[in-house]
Amino acid sequence: MMIRTASATAAALLALAVAPVAEAEDTYADYAELAAHETEGVDYRREVRGGETDLVHIAIHGGGIERPTTELADRAATSGGHGFGTFEGIKPSGNSVLHITSTNFDEPMISDLVSGSRYTVSWHGAAGDTATTYVGGLAAELRDAVRAELRAAGFDAPDTVPDELAGDSPDNIGNRNARGQGVQLELTRAQRDALVKDGVPTAEFDDYVAAVERAVSRR
Repeated sequence: MMIRTASATAAALLALAVAPVAEAEDTYADYAELAAHETEGVDYRREVRGGETDLVHIAIHGGGIERPTTELADRAATSGGHGFGTFEGIKPSGNSVLHITSTNFDEPMISDLVSGSRYTVSWHGAAGDTATTYVGGLAAELRDAVRAELRAAGFDAPDTVPDELAGDSPDNIGNRNARGQGVQLELTRAQRDALVKDGVPTAEFDDYVAAVERAVSRR
């Protein structure tokens, strides 16, 4: 049995609080390993639906993993008639064990949805006490358009994106569409908290989704 001192526990909690989600070490290497140890419908759930366009919105760390990315991706997809896919943690607690990093994420339903699309917007949560969105991915033109629309709507979206949040690997699920280019949105905790309060979307939630839709509608 491992026993931690109070100071060691405090240090560990502090590290979790300040480290970006993307840097966390995954419990499972891929979906097959996760599915062998977790129960669908009890620990996690999956959902995909087609759309009327060549773009899909995905939230691979949805539910209790990185709230409220599922709700954001769902609303964005619905508003523009786009495809939608999510993998959600639904455990009462401890959903972080269900996090599979974007470059290893190979859940088949969402993978097929993305590969059959030409454009992908992948929604994620990052740590941070300042309301900020880091806009990354390999689809440079669409990425820049999303960043510009978020700024125009009053949201902070800096040009500089931390390397671990850049979403620029070809193996990233957001870039595995027919064009090999996608957009990755990393919303800090403070930004996500501003969009949903006590489980209810705020007016900013609608403004945020509308800004993203304005950008993708011009792709």
